[in-house]
Amino acid sequence: MKHTYTIGMAGHIDHGKTTLTKALTDIDTDRLQEEKERNISIEPGFAPLSIHEEMDISIIDVPGHERFIRQMIAGVAGIDGVILVVAADEGVMPQTREHLEILSFLGITHSLIAVTKVDRVEEELLELVEEDIREEVQGTPFEHADLVFVDSLSGKGLDHLKSSIQEMMKGVPGRDPKGAFRLPIDQVFTVHGQGTVVRGTVYEGRIAEGETVKLLPAQKTVRARQLQVHKQPVREGIAGQRLAINLGGIDKEEVERGDVLVSADHYVSADTIDVELTTVDGIKFPLKQRGYIKLHLGTAEVYGKIVFFDRNVLEAGKKRVLCQVRLDEPVVTKRGDRFILRRPTPVETIGGGMVINTDTQKYKFGQETIDKLEKDLEGTPEDRIKDVLLEYKWLRKDEIVKHSGLTADEAEETLSLMLGGGTVIEVKDQMFTLPDLFDNFINRLRESLETFHASYPLRAGKNKSEILQENKGTYPKGLLEHFLDSGIQKELIKRNNQYISLQNFTPHFPKGWESRMENVVTALQREGLLVSPFEETAREQSLPDDLMKELRQYLLENGKAVPMDDKHIWDQEAVSEAKRKLRDGTNEVFTLQEAKEVLGVTRKYLVPFLEWLDNEKWTARKDKERTWLK
Repeated sequence: MKHTYTIGMAGHIDHGKTTLTKALTDIDTDRLQEEKERNISIEPGFAPLSIHEEMDISIIDVPGHERFIRQMIAGVAGIDGVILVVAADEGVMPQTREHLEILSFLGITHSLIAVTKVDRVEEELLELVEEDIREEVQGTPFEHADLVFVDSLSGKGLDHLKSSIQEMMKGVPGRDPKGAFRLPIDQVFTVHGQGTVVRGTVYEGRIAEGETVKLLPAQKTVRARQLQVHKQPVREGIAGQRLAINLGGIDKEEVERGDVLVSADHYVSADTIDVELTTVDGIKFPLKQRGYIKLHLGTAEVYGKIVFFDRNVLEAGKKRVLCQVRLDEPVVTKRGDRFILRRPTPVETIGGGMVINTDTQKYKFGQETIDKLEKDLEGTPEDRIKDVLLEYKWLRKDEIVKHSGLTADEAEETLSLMLGGGTVIEVKDQMFTLPDLFDNFINRLRESLETFHASYPLRAGKNKSEILQENKGTYPKGLLEHFLDSGIQKELIKRNNQYISLQNFTPHFPKGWESRMENVVTALQREGLLVSPFEETAREQSLPDDLMKELRQYLLENGKAVPMDDKHIWDQEAVSEAKRKLRDGTNEVFTLQEAKEVLGVTRKYLVPFLEWLDNEKWTARKDKERTWLK
């Protein structure tokens, strides 16, 4: 099975990140004119790396200049591993340290250290460079990272680096594409003739070409018209990939970096979040209660205030703090997401950590709130099960154990309690889901059906296959089938053949057109078998084309009419009367001429009528004769 990964290329400015990326991939990731003129990276660059047939790897080359740290954070958000680049002729520099801190706070644990430009220094100095780097990374996730000496221009060490990357990625668990789709957007642009295109790294789940997803926090529904991975068209994008999506239904001006595409309801847009914050060792300036901060979460960058519950000032020194961030604008997040906090002015990194609660409330200052946040951080077994079911929608017991981190006994006991309390439900094949998911699905479906009925009152309902298609990016098909069956059983919706409708809905003529449509039906009844073209009859009543088609379909699907050919339909009662008359007026075996004498119609109408009798198994034709079957 092929796995997809994204690797960050981080480090101080001018330490050779872009050159190393090009040496590995043969792609220059500095695409902006300003980047080429100034010889520095301003925006993250992206390139595919081919090192193993079972690995699809994207490299993100992030800016190293301190002025572009926000672009660096947006670039490394969501990566699976990182290569920390340190130039042999300069060693560890300020941005090396800051990138180290940021990567540590974001929970990036799979790492390599690439010492570049080794041809510029004497061989004996490389030992001192390595010693300097090892001392700097002590106590960080990079402490035991492999260190590789390379020179991007001569190619020295590149093969060793590639094999080290391959070894590093073997230790990274492949992302599970079964979760709900989420893609934080880091680039937005337009392509002539195509419209709005966004790029980002797929954090979770998968998306297929043609699927509809939601853009948050704007709450806009958009369609993924086309997908590309490194400029190559694909039918599907999955977790870990660097993906470009051509969006339908939205203009470029309505999308910005930091927005998120999702396929599920459990992602929320929140302007108040509870967090666990770990600070850097040396904050230069104390951070006061309600001090102004900048939150970096995913690809979003939002200003806000920090609220402490056990102190009024955050002093220098590495420490863990449970606190709250109140933002000027909402961000899209969920429990467990990693973030970075920075001070807007004077600019510095304060720390980073993990989101505990989203869309939360204001609390009182004091130990009681700290105790609550400690408990929320740990999470009860029930909370963990709810979290994984919100993400994956339905799971077997062994899958719940795998994703929740609970033991089998803990999961068994908690599921039993949750089943008894009605906070989880068991569906077919011992799969578990949440009643809230069912309620959300049914409520959204009923809203959708209400809109559908208002637009198409003549239709029996929405086609089941259309409902399944619309929701396949949010719910597994088997769960959708179960939800529909449960909704029908509970009489929240009803089914008529392949159509799903509201329980109390009956197809009817649209308001304002009742009398004209009744006139069309009356004309069909009056004409019997000798009908005029349906379009002609409808136009006599000034019916527009769309309502003409809707009325024709309504009459046929509800058994009020029978199709004669593409242009004509018969009234059902007229057909039944003609059938009765022909049955009474002929023997068990009859000819076309005999039928003509009984019914008194021309071949134009008689032949289609007799063929209809054959198709409906009332008669069977053999040569020039027909036999009544019933």
